[in-house]
Amino acid sequence: MARVEELLGDELLEAIRGRAAGYDEANSFCHEDLAELQAAGYLKMFVPAEWGGSGYRLQDASRAQLRLATAAPATALAVNMHLVWTGVARVLQARGDQSLEFVLREAGQGEIFGFGVSEAGNDQMLLDSRTVAAPQEGGGYSFTGTKVFTSLSPAWTRLGVFGRDDTGAGPQLVWAFINRQAPGYTIKDDWDTLGMRASQSCTTVLEGVAADPDRVFRKLPVGPNPDALIFGIFATFEVLLASVYAGIGQRAVELAVDAAQRRMSLKTGRSYAQDPDIRRHVAGAALAMDGLYPQLESIARDVDDLADHGSFWFAKLAGVKIRATETARQVVELALRTAGGSAYFRGSELERLYRDVLAGLYHPSDDESAHATIATAWLGPPED
Repeated sequence: MARVEELLGDELLEAIRGRAAGYDEANSFCHEDLAELQAAGYLKMFVPAEWGGSGYRLQDASRAQLRLATAAPATALAVNMHLVWTGVARVLQARGDQSLEFVLREAGQGEIFGFGVSEAGNDQMLLDSRTVAAPQEGGGYSFTGTKVFTSLSPAWTRLGVFGRDDTGAGPQLVWAFINRQAPGYTIKDDWDTLGMRASQSCTTVLEGVAADPDRVFRKLPVGPNPDALIFGIFATFEVLLASVYAGIGQRAVELAVDAAQRRMSLKTGRSYAQDPDIRRHVAGAALAMDGLYPQLESIARDVDDLADHGSFWFAKLAGVKIRATETARQVVELALRTAGGSAYFRGSELERLYRDVLAGLYHPSDDESAHATIATAWLGPPED
């Protein structure tokens, strides 16, 4: 198995870093980054070696995404969506479930998987859907609805979607993959955001697009469900997302240190690295990140090792996402205070990181749902 530093070498990392500002300024997709990551085998990290991949565990992938995000957070966020599906396949496979084996095999052949799950106004997330899943003759389904934040919009070749089928005795949530060549969907050119611009997470409108019977891989009842798929999606999504924001925080500390050492005080004639307030800012940023790294490593390792956290699993996963996004945001702000006014100008890396890190407010689990999940784990469900 290739080490993370081999899969994502210094030369490739610096090339990706060098393009990040341009993608952000032009609000364009990271085509060159994706092509080079594909060529390096980065998108096959979860794929077993016998199918052409690196055979990574979630813990390895977390380290890789953290490293990539130090150079280009938006590129890392876009790639995350492909890695979520391949990671879910890996998590299921480790638990004896081969239903997504084809995802790993096709990823080994170069297919790119997108994540068409999020819906505006759907606060039930994985537990219900506004999208209509209509059964077709032969066992396939057509899907009609709108998916938002569909990262990798210009590049995916397979899109994982889900919708609600109300035609049977009880409502079911149907999970399937559609092919890019299939008719019946539209990708809007509507990604013009504050940050994470290179991810091009455009809105996808499903207009009766069909999934073949062999691409329908799960049917679950509406509502909370102990199915391994739900755990796999939540675990992989939250850990890899937290890894991206941990990478932003790590880079912000590096930039803060560089700024403190580079800036000179007219008053004292010494670098700001000797100023007690600046030293406190840098120390606070480093201290905050030191608390995040072991939590992220521990949670990823527990997923890999099939640890049994029982009813606390979802609280732990939501917790690491909130810890990562909130910590990264606080650390970037401390780095801005350290760097001074130059960081406020367009084109500053810290200015871009500040805009990118704010996207962490909107990913599931958001602050409100995470606290509700954690409260329920510790206190039980609220009374009616």
